[in-house]
Amino acid sequence: MKPSNVLNTLHRLTQEVGRAANLQQALTTLVSGLRRAMNTEVCTIYLPDPRVEGGWEMRATDGLNAESVGQVHLGPGEGLVGLVAREEEPVNLDNAGQHPLFRYFPETGEERFPAFLGVPILHRGEVLGVICVQGTKSERFDEEHATLLFTAAAQLGGVIAHAQVLERLGHRSASTPETEASGASNAEAFLAGQGGAQGITIGTAWAVYPPADLSAVADRTTEDPEGDKREFYRALNAADQEMAELGGNLSERIDEEDADLIHAYLHILRDKGFQRRVEARIDGGSWVQAAVRDVVWEYIETFENMDDPYLRERAADMRDLGRRLISHLQQGNHRYDGELPPDTVLVGEEISPLNMASVPEGHLKGVISATGSAGSHVAILAHAFGIPAVMGIEDLPVALIDGKTIVVDGYSGRVYVDPSAKILEEYKRLEAEEAALTERLGALRDEPAVTLDGRSITLYANTGLLADLDPALRSGAEGIGLYRTELPFLTRDRFPGEAEQVRIYRQVFETFAPRPVTIRTLDIGGDKLLPYLPVHEDNPFLGWRGLRLSLDHPEIFLTQLRAILRAAPAGNVRLLLPMVTTVEELDEALGLIERARKELAALGESAPELPVGAMIEVPSAVFQTAAIARRVNFLSIGTNDLTQYLLAVDRNNARVAGLFDSLHPAVLHAIGTVVAEAHAEGRPVSVCGEMAADPVGALLLVGMGVDELSMSAGALLRIKWVLRSFSTAQTRELAELARNDECTRTTRERVEEALLEAGLGSLIRAGD
Repeated sequence: MKPSNVLNTLHRLTQEVGRAANLQQALTTLVSGLRRAMNTEVCTIYLPDPRVEGGWEMRATDGLNAESVGQVHLGPGEGLVGLVAREEEPVNLDNAGQHPLFRYFPETGEERFPAFLGVPILHRGEVLGVICVQGTKSERFDEEHATLLFTAAAQLGGVIAHAQVLERLGHRSASTPETEASGASNAEAFLAGQGGAQGITIGTAWAVYPPADLSAVADRTTEDPEGDKREFYRALNAADQEMAELGGNLSERIDEEDADLIHAYLHILRDKGFQRRVEARIDGGSWVQAAVRDVVWEYIETFENMDDPYLRERAADMRDLGRRLISHLQQGNHRYDGELPPDTVLVGEEISPLNMASVPEGHLKGVISATGSAGSHVAILAHAFGIPAVMGIEDLPVALIDGKTIVVDGYSGRVYVDPSAKILEEYKRLEAEEAALTERLGALRDEPAVTLDGRSITLYANTGLLADLDPALRSGAEGIGLYRTELPFLTRDRFPGEAEQVRIYRQVFETFAPRPVTIRTLDIGGDKLLPYLPVHEDNPFLGWRGLRLSLDHPEIFLTQLRAILRAAPAGNVRLLLPMVTTVEELDEALGLIERARKELAALGESAPELPVGAMIEVPSAVFQTAAIARRVNFLSIGTNDLTQYLLAVDRNNARVAGLFDSLHPAVLHAIGTVVAEAHAEGRPVSVCGEMAADPVGALLLVGMGVDELSMSAGALLRIKWVLRSFSTAQTRELAELARNDECTRTTRERVEEALLEAGLGSLIRAGD
């Protein structure tokens, strides 16, 4: 019973299964291919029974009687299949009929095959199905068979998961009231992504396809370099005109500052460095389309390799810009053909702000994208439009969804396609509640964030684009708790000059004056690579980044420090140093800040003494909190990185992202330590990570004594509502109980129960 070389055929089999028209065809291809590859008499696959929760149904077989497919059903934990699923590991038997859990189905004809080997099909920790092989000899399958079948199951998990999504959507659209009542149609099935912009809507899906495919551009040599350059600038001007027009359309529908999202595109188009790169490619022999493609890919690669999710999302903007340039070179058209429905929900592999801007005013109700996150330009613009967005839906079946009624839940990241009457009714109710809540929260804009017993909590906004500033103002933010300075460095082919930086920083400071602005110095390096400062590291998360890079390049650091000092009006700017890991590097940074002040004073320019803070986002800084606090004016906890480093979880890795949780006991203990030691030194503490935007997290942070919270503008009013609904004693009690918890689930459930008791159940909808 020796198998053939399965490993050589797995790749081919995976491709065949992936190309199947539907789930049943995929399963039939799978069992047939595996049986042949492993030289076994039988291969069968079982999937969850849609009629019985926890049950299993035979869905395909090669070797047993074909008539038994769809007829064999096992209850929860029943049979050898149930055993494999429950234990989530292989079961290998020489005589299956003698096992106490064996269930005999005469219609299968399996009495001729005593040998049994079953393995679970796992995908992201979930058992999707069970693959079984059987043989006529009463002997266990050897280790090679077992490991090869397990390998096959592991490789095919993602393919089957995608096929199951397609089947659920197909069943959902073909269901009847009778099948919905029985549950056989999987009426509750949904596509899962992540909330990009909060809110709920019901609308009609409108598929968006990219105007041009960068990867489809052929490599050719130019026959007329000067002519190609003229073509490039013609396309550049056409794209510039198109985006300026769309920007004007946006400014008529939302505040002008929000339309600055389009200006980010215009900035790149008009950037001389970008233009020179394309010209250099043409001069080097590339025809114009390949030259544009290569330069755009350089930008995309730079952004995609960044650790900061906010900056990594700029890759999508660059990709859209490149597509549009190529499309103009190909004489393409970006306008929508046909009339969009009045309740349009844009659905695509990658939605761009320009796609959104092209939808007539009043028609756009939501956005669904296979890529992106809450840091995408699209999510930011969705916030500004006041519409929900769901991002990052893997294997989004765009063509299958087009034209269907869909529910978009921007809280939970769920999308229901052709929802059942029950789901539709429930979400119509939630949509009405959402509208009432939004209206109610608007009244809190100018109210202070104070607890029931009068404790004041300062709420700031995080920003990184000029376009973020106005939403922050409209949300009632008391200032900027974190302004990221990386973008001007990342969109150029050289370091921005001091005068350039002064202009950018001054606009930020003046927009928010007299409110305080905390500006973080350059947080780059490691896998946040500048195109003009390439660094290759085996472990970029533990590499050359943040303050380490700035101290190794004092000429860059001093230029930025002088620019900030020159742009800063007196009284409303604070300086924040990222990724502090030792007091030695902090002392060196403080020395360079003083040097920058003296250099400006020597030139006769005013140089204000800005309050300086340090970010606590690595474990070493937690254990040196007191020493760090004695050297600075305030501390800011970056809970995103702190959680990542404490739990050894890359939050951007889909395989382990589910383990990332800032409510982990270790994270809460670290935060409590920082707050206690900083306060003992008389220093205030802020939190600028995503934990501050989570109602559960915000309550615990306030209970632990955090003085300031900084978050995305879209979350600010909800957090204000939460804080105004609890007393200081209540938050302290919740925080104390959490510090004694041993698992995150206990903590979250307890705080969510408190939110429910306070009448804030709508804020924990994502956990339903």
